[in-house]
Amino acid sequence: MRFSAFRVLPFAPKQPFDPKLLTKLRYQYGRTCRRHFSAECRLRNQQLLFLTRRHPSTAIRNPRKPQLPRPISTKPLPQRRGPVFRFFYRSFAYTGAFILVAGGLVLGFFIYDASTYREDLSYTDIPVSTQALYPRRGGPKNLPIAETLVDDDDCPENTRSKHKPKLVVLGSGWGSVALLKQLNPEDYHVTVVSPVNYFLFTPMLPSATVGTLELRSLVEPIRRIVQRVKGHFLRAEAIDVVLSERLLEVAQTDATGEQKHFYLPYDKLVIGVGSTTNPHGVKGLENCHFLKSIDDARQIRNKVLQNLEHACLPTTSDEERRRLLSFVVSGGGPTGVEFAAELFDLLNEDLGRSFPKILRNEISVHVIQSRGHILNTYDEALSKYAEERFAHDQVEVLTNSRVKEVHPDKILFTQKNEQGETVTKELPMGFCLWSTGVSQTDFSKRIASLLPVQTNRHALETDTHLRLLGAPLGSIYAIGDCSTVQNNIADHLVTFLRTLAYEKGRDPESMTITFKEWRGVAQRVKQRFPQARDHLRRLDRLFEQYDQDKSGTLDFGELHELLRQIDNKLTSLPATAQRAHQQGQYLGRKFNKLAQAAPGMAANEMDYGDLDDAVYKCFEYHHLGSLAYIGNSAVFDFGGMSFSGVGEFPHQGAVGDGLE
Repeated sequence: MRFSAFRVLPFAPKQPFDPKLLTKLRYQYGRTCRRHFSAECRLRNQQLLFLTRRHPSTAIRNPRKPQLPRPISTKPLPQRRGPVFRFFYRSFAYTGAFILVAGGLVLGFFIYDASTYREDLSYTDIPVSTQALYPRRGGPKNLPIAETLVDDDDCPENTRSKHKPKLVVLGSGWGSVALLKQLNPEDYHVTVVSPVNYFLFTPMLPSATVGTLELRSLVEPIRRIVQRVKGHFLRAEAIDVVLSERLLEVAQTDATGEQKHFYLPYDKLVIGVGSTTNPHGVKGLENCHFLKSIDDARQIRNKVLQNLEHACLPTTSDEERRRLLSFVVSGGGPTGVEFAAELFDLLNEDLGRSFPKILRNEISVHVIQSRGHILNTYDEALSKYAEERFAHDQVEVLTNSRVKEVHPDKILFTQKNEQGETVTKELPMGFCLWSTGVSQTDFSKRIASLLPVQTNRHALETDTHLRLLGAPLGSIYAIGDCSTVQNNIADHLVTFLRTLAYEKGRDPESMTITFKEWRGVAQRVKQRFPQARDHLRRLDRLFEQYDQDKSGTLDFGELHELLRQIDNKLTSLPATAQRAHQQGQYLGRKFNKLAQAAPGMAANEMDYGDLDDAVYKCFEYHHLGSLAYIGNSAVFDFGGMSFSGVGEFPHQGAVGDGLE
């Protein structure tokens, strides 16, 4: 194909020049020259370049950079490779890059491992105190006193904290772990005493009984947590306390199975031993299962699977099969309700995939509740929603019922009928979970027997600084399920009026206060009892309501009645993990403040009085809500607001994953 640029030009050299037409010709002949590399094409390109230089308006300009004349090259254009070549070329390039990157990472890992590996082949003598190996004896029972532990000289940090105040923490639950995580290292000589060497995430125990969660995912070694504060751990059980000598009696089982007793001295003792299940005086609880520890969850899991396996045997009668597949939950609280929901999910969703389908038609789940509704600590609307949800899932809820006796194959309970009469009924069962509230442990009962002021039969009473009532001030604290905060505001009325009476020079019990003075008293009440803050919002209304003689003042009797009514409105703190966690954090922060103020107090010889109140504020509980799972649905209660709904909660059962 042969072209001539001047042959096709539609104008003579002296005619007016059209820039647009010249630009179009330039593009057309440029494409032609890229296909043909003859000398004639290159000549025509030079002619077009000459025209472009003569008429610059025809050149295509880039607004971002100045335009230069396009250079003319005589080199042939590179030839395009085929698609197969490009595919293999890119594949080998990407593979090579991946191999280089992966090889670099592996090499870096080995270099890091070699540089961080510590191999100590020197077998030198380890310094151990003679008092740790041969402790002196003393105390009322003449037992060994562990004043120094065998690992007190393992490292410089332990050596420095050996002479610090001795802080002994009983238990490895929520409160104790929160305290250990809040403490400043090396402020105290910390020793944790617990019969188990792990921290258990108790809210998820019902899920672990059916395999939704693995048991190992609920525990964390307590030694790893204690290591943060350079503390010590003793796997033992607290037995008794000698208050006068500040000695804690501890029992430990040695390698031969013999129980050894010794004393552990303390400057501050934190009791966080938790609680045990309340038996309520019912006979036959040895035929029930409990849900307080990881061992309980493992036993429940094995028992459920054992009943399912026995129900599949050809020698099992229909009546015996229905009994084996009858699961009873005694207690309609959050633990019992969540376990019933998890158990129903297991039997309803996972049973048909691994066991004969006839078992599904004969399975029954029953919840026995002594009150009118389940989840009675929640809003009534949530309780009714949970009951409707269970009714939809064919989980029988027996309200206003009390267990009378538990047999190996049946359970006897009483229930009120529509006429209000109490009727005794019998329910065959192959499994029974007992979850009916909490009670004191043996150690808590022993502590309560030593202190006459401890009159509560369900928990140890503390003040708002979490100090055990009746014990030496600032020496023993109690947190978690084993304790309850005493809110006796009216009994401290004289304390609140003492400063005001001293200013007026009068007796606190014979003086009257004005509204302005009442505001000052209310402020001191809020500081001493933070839980009463919500009931002291409208001080003017309270003053007007209890000023019976309309004198504009409140006398001692009227003020005492006002505070007594506030006492009646205050409720005990819930026995939940979040309450124990907040108490542990509170004690940790307060102990840090006490350690910081200790040098100043020692210099001023201030070793008496209410040091806790001088250093830190009282404990205030903040409710963060309650959540309960009720079978592919949940109810949530927070600050008077209630939520409920159905959601797709993934459930993966453990049928066939028996744990021995």
